[in-house]
Amino acid sequence: MTHVLTRLIDRLTGHTRVTVMETERLLVLERGRIATILSAGEHRLKRKDTVTERHDLNRLRFTTPYEAALFRERPDLAEAHLTEVRAGEDEVLIVRRDGRLHGVVLAGDREVLWTDAGPWAVERLTLTDTLAVERKLGKALVRAGLGHVLTIWDVAEGHVGLLTVDGVLKGRLEPGTHAFWHIGRGATVRMIDLRMRTHEVTGQEILTKDRVTIRVNLTAVYRVTDPERAVAAVKDYTEALHRALQLAFRRTLGALTLDTILAEKGAVNADAAEAVRAEMARIGIEVGEIALRDVILPGEMREILNRVVTAEKEAEANVIRRREETNATRALLNTAKVMAENPVMLRLKELEALEAIAGKVERLTVHNGTEGLMTDLVKLRE
Repeated sequence: MTHVLTRLIDRLTGHTRVTVMETERLLVLERGRIATILSAGEHRLKRKDTVTERHDLNRLRFTTPYEAALFRERPDLAEAHLTEVRAGEDEVLIVRRDGRLHGVVLAGDREVLWTDAGPWAVERLTLTDTLAVERKLGKALVRAGLGHVLTIWDVAEGHVGLLTVDGVLKGRLEPGTHAFWHIGRGATVRMIDLRMRTHEVTGQEILTKDRVTIRVNLTAVYRVTDPERAVAAVKDYTEALHRALQLAFRRTLGALTLDTILAEKGAVNADAAEAVRAEMARIGIEVGEIALRDVILPGEMREILNRVVTAEKEAEANVIRRREETNATRALLNTAKVMAENPVMLRLKELEALEAIAGKVERLTVHNGTEGLMTDLVKLRE
């Protein structure tokens, strides 16, 4: 009966009743102006010229088109129900709810939270010129699903990272994972490989002193010793090494004849390598072994050289053959002299010949004894 009577009175007086749950708040505007923010419970409102806006505390943030008007016209209501978090231009705010990470407010931004959705705690971090994030905090932000506020770079083993902020080199990053605040300013990392590497120059055409066009293949072993200087001194240190190898060997080989290049390839390597090492050391690159790996001749030049080599080898073979024939003749002459002076030696030679023949036939018949064997009749039967 009381409930019915209350409703009747409200209707007669132009009021209505609304219920606000524990997890809700009700923003009330009367005649277009912010009147109040209602907490949990039953409330009596004027029906005419009243607008309400219901908010869910589980959404945590206070989001409404009336936000600016609320802070301007009713700062008392804002202070009673809302927590405003505003970051300066050189700081980042870590917002925690009941001890757990809730969000991050980046430099120059703000966030308005329902105070009753807390308790809230705010940690202020001053931005460094590198925008670096402490490693433990970075991992916690990623686990909390807040990785979008970070720029993460992984530096592999054997590499070093050069950190640049807004185009200015800030320092060197060792192997590992590094995080930086993503606040509009660009934090970029350039990876530099510090390991020994091989660079090859293939098909380089060079005109020798005797006007023969050759193509050479070069190889060089190098590593970066001063990453900052290598990046600052040239646009691309690998391209700089490539160009240094080309120019050094072009100058060295162009001053030599083809025969000298083919005969003294090791000396050519040493002369050109010293020039390359000196030039690259100035930009922080250490160059190790440099080798003139291949010298490729034009087709007609290869045929000419092949004929020359063939003729040289044939001449060498003829000399060796004549030398051996002379030695053999001299040995026969010496043997003949020994046999002429020693009949017993001649007899032994006869027996050796007989033994050789006997080993190749089935039956051997000798007439008139063994004396005069080589001058008398020897009959062979198969």
